[in-house]
Amino acid sequence: MIYRPIYVEKIMAYTDTPFVKILTGVRRCGKSTILKMIMEKLRTERGIAEEQIVSYRFDSMEYEDMTAKQMYQELKSRLYPNGRTYFFLDEMQEITDWEKVVNSLATDFDVDLYVTGSNSRMMSSEISTYLTGRYVTFRIYTLSFQEYLMFKSQYATPDDVYKELANYIRLGGFPATHLRAYSQDEVYTIVRDIYNSTVFSDIVKRNQVRKVDQLERVVRYTFNNVGNMFSAKSISDYLKAERRSLDNETVYSYLEKLEKAYLLHRCSRYDLQGKEILKTREKFYLADTSLRYSVLGYHSDTVASSLENVVYLELCRRGYTVYIGKIGEAEVDFVATRQNEKIYVQVTQRIDSEKTEKREYERLLEIRDNYPKYVLRTDEFVGGNYQGIITMHVADFLLSDAY
Repeated sequence: MIYRPIYVEKIMAYTDTPFVKILTGVRRCGKSTILKMIMEKLRTERGIAEEQIVSYRFDSMEYEDMTAKQMYQELKSRLYPNGRTYFFLDEMQEITDWEKVVNSLATDFDVDLYVTGSNSRMMSSEISTYLTGRYVTFRIYTLSFQEYLMFKSQYATPDDVYKELANYIRLGGFPATHLRAYSQDEVYTIVRDIYNSTVFSDIVKRNQVRKVDQLERVVRYTFNNVGNMFSAKSISDYLKAERRSLDNETVYSYLEKLEKAYLLHRCSRYDLQGKEILKTREKFYLADTSLRYSVLGYHSDTVASSLENVVYLELCRRGYTVYIGKIGEAEVDFVATRQNEKIYVQVTQRIDSEKTEKREYERLLEIRDNYPKYVLRTDEFVGGNYQGIITMHVADFLLSDAY
């Protein structure tokens, strides 16, 4: 196992507290491995006895027809008689009414609970009903650029970070694809399997979707339009032009299901002048750039939008709430807020003319506040400051501790 301190240390800050620790994220992003890391730390650093640590993986066939009552009885039978029991319960969304089980355990016994799930049904209103004020959630993402470099260094010598950024965008950050030196085709085979299992287990099967071909057309459209503004109506109109009729409500429903399975992230627009979130024409980003390439194939002309995707995910990893900024008729790629902090970020593959330079910097100069403003690029440039706007290579931004 390759240690992922960004998550383990945050989660372990809540060890031996009354809070249920809930880890969510797309399939195969590393949730189960993080649980194993926490278990190992409990054994080696906290001196917790092996008999006190109990783990289950509920997506196993063994528990396919298990009811909440049966789960409760099973877990109750594993309670440690002479002190606290540490329960690690993986893929809990597979058990209907799991929230009641966790609530009963947390209320009635001396337990410390860690729970994972790959569907935002984990965060349904049922949790609020049964676990009000008694849980903390941790969103787990695929590997950051820094983690990718760390993983790669275990089996090869990483290249120059600027060259490695191109590899990271192309191959993505699913941990399973960076445990050894896989070829691009091997990586995409692994990612396609993750994609297929997510679509068919977490969307088609769970929601009883009958017209799978329609769902896949919506997926292909959204994957092909990463970083572009569109709406359910845009997709519906596109499919009608392709002689595939699909009403807006159905499209919206499919997008929602893709979000709940954590394949897509919805990024709303924020009016910087009116100070309000806009309800129309959002952007969608993928849980990992490799999803796009494993489904649609790799094309170099998609790198610019994938760069945006990578920066968006990094801001989310660092705890920012991220919006698309609207200022007049112009757009700022990202407005990211975290408590009392705010940063503005513009992402471009290259600036090769005065016109492009003016476009990228002017919209940030129009924002009259003192929060940090960044232009991120991947080409060579001279100087790192333009009238107070910080210019950075995307790779340096992803590896920086400055924001």
